[in-house]
Amino acid sequence: MQSPLLDRISSLKQLVEAPTYDIVVVGGGATGLGVAVDAATRGLRVALLEQHDFAKGTSSRSTKLVHGGVRYLAMGDIKLVHDALRERGITFANAPHITRTQSFIIPCYSFFAKLKYLVGLKFYDWLAGRRSIGKSTAVTKAEIQRHFPNLKSDKLKGGVRYFDGQFDDARLAINLAQTATMHGATVINYCRVTGLGKSEKGKVNGVRFTDLETGITYSLRAKAIINATGVFVDDLLLMDTGTHKPIVKPSQGTHIVLDHTFLGGDEALMIPKTSDGRVLFGLPWHGHLLIGTTDVPVDHPSLEPNPTTSEVDFILETASNYLVKAPKKEDIRTIFAGLRPLAAPADDHGTTKEISRDHKLMVAPSGLITITGGKWTTYRKMAEETVDKALDVAGLPHVSCQTRTTKIHGYTEHPETGHWASYGSDAPQLKALAKSHPAWQEKLHSDFDHLVVEVVWATRHEMAMTVEDVLARRLRILFLHAQASIEMAPKVAKTMAAELGKDANWIAEQLAAFNNVAKTYLATTTMRHQMKENDID
Repeated sequence: MQSPLLDRISSLKQLVEAPTYDIVVVGGGATGLGVAVDAATRGLRVALLEQHDFAKGTSSRSTKLVHGGVRYLAMGDIKLVHDALRERGITFANAPHITRTQSFIIPCYSFFAKLKYLVGLKFYDWLAGRRSIGKSTAVTKAEIQRHFPNLKSDKLKGGVRYFDGQFDDARLAINLAQTATMHGATVINYCRVTGLGKSEKGKVNGVRFTDLETGITYSLRAKAIINATGVFVDDLLLMDTGTHKPIVKPSQGTHIVLDHTFLGGDEALMIPKTSDGRVLFGLPWHGHLLIGTTDVPVDHPSLEPNPTTSEVDFILETASNYLVKAPKKEDIRTIFAGLRPLAAPADDHGTTKEISRDHKLMVAPSGLITITGGKWTTYRKMAEETVDKALDVAGLPHVSCQTRTTKIHGYTEHPETGHWASYGSDAPQLKALAKSHPAWQEKLHSDFDHLVVEVVWATRHEMAMTVEDVLARRLRILFLHAQASIEMAPKVAKTMAAELGKDANWIAEQLAAFNNVAKTYLATTTMRHQMKENDID
């Protein structure tokens, strides 16, 4: 097995020196990384190309749940829920360092609602079978008030507690990239596919890609090409045929992040029905409170989707219906949006909330394999089905899937406490590295425990190439507190420059690029104006 640490220089060298593979995966989100892990653990030669950073898009912008989907159960999609609950159990078993059990309370304002949700959630528990992580129970009004003192109690009749899974999406993505590498795959970020190679019979047999760091274009040959580009799958399908009817209807989901005191405690709140027919979650996450999400159709996908004013207002208004101390825009520490690659057209009204979250696997006449839809919880199952299909399409020997029991890099049953927990088994090495250099033991920000050494580690061993890579997806600060991430950025840029051999111009360019992105995560125009006045725009 190879080292699980990610090194972009060695990855690019491997691609140049050995450009022939069994499978080339295009897309470094949850699905693509899952495919790379699955194929590599079956002994196949695998390369994965990501045009930006791993999990840059949808896969770092989820509601941070490993779950069956209570809402999907209410919609009658029992197969999706059953499959997701099984996958939840597998993820818990294979990546305990990055997942944890989270208790949820549903407040009920009628005895009928309390009975209805209790019965439904008992069925949810039953579907989980031996992989259940907790039993649903009724809770009293007094107990809810103890856990949520800020919850409005007028007409409250008690509620229901159930259990689901929580995780750090972008950190799991990095761990999957490391796991794929450990099993022999070559994975690389900032490499954009610009064309498909084809045989005389019109079958895809390779890709052309450009290394965005140097601008140099290379070619790879492969027996199977897998399109796992999420909301951008239609771009690659168009590259294949020249004419193509879109198969993905993107849906935007927005979240806001607040100080944890708005809810308090360790339990999560689930509002079972909002004015648009969805559910709304209030989740403890990395010492903050995450509230979301929305479901709004989007015409054109982008790498950096912008939350709309109406989405933010909707979340705040819904929260104010339940919380005594209602959050306001100035209380928001971060706003972020993600796009769901829904594998179905919208209905005549353009709504997306009723579209199934199940996935779609298809093979084009050229042999290009496309996998889209689904959700983080089912990434492994999607990958298994995709690799099975690739073996058929490419005429490769059938080898059984190994990922039901493959431990994800970082696996440990006894993770460190605090922010070190996300590193799993890497934490001791990281702490040892910190001791080798006193300056690396400094905090990046007074409000967070993260140290300079984590920037060094992310740059050396997790293929972080930009300030945004570190602050958005390695340390998650941009997704927790946008203003704090802006304040951290200069120290991060200087540390990365020293590691990468970059000069002052690179630092300036990185800070300008990061702050341009970070300002969209700030809640109010006042905050954005303050950025400009402070010359950080």
